[in-house]
Amino acid sequence: MPNIKSAKKRAKQTIVRTARNTARKSSIKTAIKKVRTAIDQGQDAATIKALLKDAEAKLARAAGKGLMPKKTASRRTSRLAKRAAKAKA
Repeated sequence: MPNIKSAKKRAKQTIVRTARNTARKSSIKTAIKKVRTAIDQGQDAATIKALLKDAEAKLARAAGKGLMPKKTASRRTSRLAKRAAKAKA
């Protein structure tokens, strides 16, 4: 346990940030899973589009916040969009 006041604050901040990052990562995974499930079940294009838009927004936000590299978010978005487009056709 830290003794210095600033070190105590850093420890608290680390706990809060770790929890926030874990929640965001989980949210992203859930959003991606929802899109994939909708595609696999053959749901209508409007539903897939709405779910895809939500997943893209979460990925972009994560990249902007530094939770994942920008290219990783871009790659995942691209693969999801490609899969959704294939399902619509």
